[in-house]
Amino acid sequence: VVTLVCEAGGVLDDGGRLLFPAALVNAALTGLRRDVVLAARAPGLDMVLSGRAVHLGSGGAAPMVVDLETGLYRPSTLADLYDAARLVDRLPHVQFFSRSLVARDVEDPRQMDLNTAYASLAGTTKHVMTSAASVEAVADIAELCVGIAGGADAFRARPFLSLNINHVVPPLRFAPEAAEVLIAAARAGLPVQVNTFGQLGASSPVTIAGCVAQTVAETLAGMIVAWLANPEVMAVFGPRPMVTDLRTGAMAGGSGEQALLTSVAVRMAQHYGLPNSTIAGATDSKLPDAQAGFEKCLNVTMAAQTGANLVTQAAGMLAGLMAASFEAYVIDNDMLGAVLRSLAPVEVGAATLSPEGIGTVVRGEGHFLGHADTFARMQSDFLYPDLADRRTPDAWAAAGAPDIRQPARDRARAILASHFPAHLPPELDAALRARFDIHLPETRMRPA
Repeated sequence: VVTLVCEAGGVLDDGGRLLFPAALVNAALTGLRRDVVLAARAPGLDMVLSGRAVHLGSGGAAPMVVDLETGLYRPSTLADLYDAARLVDRLPHVQFFSRSLVARDVEDPRQMDLNTAYASLAGTTKHVMTSAASVEAVADIAELCVGIAGGADAFRARPFLSLNINHVVPPLRFAPEAAEVLIAAARAGLPVQVNTFGQLGASSPVTIAGCVAQTVAETLAGMIVAWLANPEVMAVFGPRPMVTDLRTGAMAGGSGEQALLTSVAVRMAQHYGLPNSTIAGATDSKLPDAQAGFEKCLNVTMAAQTGANLVTQAAGMLAGLMAASFEAYVIDNDMLGAVLRSLAPVEVGAATLSPEGIGTVVRGEGHFLGHADTFARMQSDFLYPDLADRRTPDAWAAAGAPDIRQPARDRARAILASHFPAHLPPELDAALRARFDIHLPETRMRPA
């Protein structure tokens, strides 16, 4: 990193600090791509990261999963990760799959990174985001993607996988191995999520302005390194400052301060005109309950209304990102649909203002329920929830007074029992298994 930056005009001072002159920063800001498109293998699911376009998805890299049958927390496995991917594959409002679980049953880090990418790509054709702990793992993942795409040029034209890279250890220190991963990924043609996680009051200043200023500087440093490694790199500006509960030292990802902090960081990305990402949805609740609902909805909606291009961790996570829950994925899919619907532009014109229709109804029956326009638009203009209960209290009580978790569990079970996608054709899968040490058994990828 030092050599790359210094050859471009950077300076290593007597104290060992790497300095980025204004001319280098401005050159990178001018040269960095704004036309970043994160492709999907399914038609119609590409994500264009420009302006205030918003895409909501999963994430988290949790070490635990909430068992769908027992409701208990347990260590997560590669099979759990595959299940999460194929569940997201069927949830329309979870728009991408960012690795949400750690495959703790794969001990070798390089094998874990490769198998995480494989299981994710086997489970969904939505865009996949994962990570790599070493330069060697970057090469493995790039080779896997090239094999699936049918060639290096095909993958570079439509990159369906990107890497989340946390290149610094705040405050203002590069993480050497992660920085090398960033360079290797950029040169391999992998899109890179250049992410920085400072904790307000812990690893960054306690004020929102100070925390964002430091986080933006750290993130910009990573963007410059990626651009120097490959001027055509698809790099996503990912300032992700997090709030710490200063009474306990625990993360407070569902707080109002977190919503404000995220919004300000996204506004800085927009100031530079850079494709961007952030985190929202890191509830502190241990269950998909009312606390999880209000914390997630506050933070995801704030990020979306600010115009974050990518919002990760928006679905499925509990306990401050320590666990993923399959029933929470299903519940959050409803929430994300409502959030996305709230972003829709309001069409204003003669047809929508409807002065003639208002006049007709006022002089006639006095309501719009039977009006032709009401009937025509009841399907096109409304998003009806899959799970949220809109029955009358009497009808709800007659059905056994269920809360939202029961139908969510039933829906998750139904998807996981039936949806075993063939996203990797048998011949391709056989070739990948011959080339790589794939840990996910073929028998686990079809119905029992």
